[in-house]
Amino acid sequence: MRKSLHLFFTLFIAIGLLVACGPVEQQQTVNNDNETNQKESEFPITITDALDYEVTLETKPERVVSLIPSNTEILFALGLNDEIVGVSEFDNYPEEAMEKEKVGGMEFNIEQIISLEPDVVFAHESNAHNSAEGLEQLREANIDVIVVNDASSFEATYHSIDMMALATGTKEKGNEIINTIKTKIAELEEKAKDIQDEVKVWVEVDPELYTTGKNTFIDEMLSIIRAENVAGDQEGWVQFTEEDAVKLNPDVIVTTYGDYVENPKDEILARKAWQDVPAVKNERVYDVHPDLVSRPGPRLAEGIEELAKVIYPDVFGE
Repeated sequence: MRKSLHLFFTLFIAIGLLVACGPVEQQQTVNNDNETNQKESEFPITITDALDYEVTLETKPERVVSLIPSNTEILFALGLNDEIVGVSEFDNYPEEAMEKEKVGGMEFNIEQIISLEPDVVFAHESNAHNSAEGLEQLREANIDVIVVNDASSFEATYHSIDMMALATGTKEKGNEIINTIKTKIAELEEKAKDIQDEVKVWVEVDPELYTTGKNTFIDEMLSIIRAENVAGDQEGWVQFTEEDAVKLNPDVIVTTYGDYVENPKDEILARKAWQDVPAVKNERVYDVHPDLVSRPGPRLAEGIEELAKVIYPDVFGE
């Protein structure tokens, strides 16, 4: 089980569902060129994508392909169910995404994508370099390709949503999604403002003791609800030895295993080396869905709320 889960986690990172982080400045850069003199109803428009390609869309896209789950969630949230004609095989939300034609996973099927006759393909910065040749083939087939930025912060996610909304003529809906996320965050910050004693949290992404450091969504989420990330001095996604993890002495352990371990709480509570850790002694071990806390898209605010409810149930509980 540990070996298979570790392989899953490695794949998870590789396809960009858990986003490896670059410098904050790079992640949060927003290209204002996309917002200048552009209105929702006006086409043609020119989008500057994450690789600094200038992509001109002559008309509002009627057929769209997404190559990564985060893009797909954003497109559905923008109300583009009818326009989406192809998605990656990893796409699992919303349910309608699983009914769309699959165009591949880590390696997408160029011929299949071309056969779907999309007006635009939304790729992703996290794997754009590895798939550069395939993306160029799509461009040569006169298909517009937009590479969406690799977001590891809320600000960068807002930029992703804004870019995709502008490209699909759904700017108003994009603004609505962004404002909904910001409103929810403000509500959670208001609830958290009186918390004095911050709970120390160890977030375990994988039983091989991978966790999340600074410049990640989870670290930002913990900060919003005034919880201390015990690995917050680390950068991005890192692996600890058991000895070093135990020394962090967390009050709460949050796992993001999803459905890949049947009983993560039982597994952690049974660890001999962890018996004196407060989270284990008090059985404060919780699992949250990984997509909610790592996938850059419309559901990130739900991820913060999930964390808040298990870490501070007296403050955020129903």
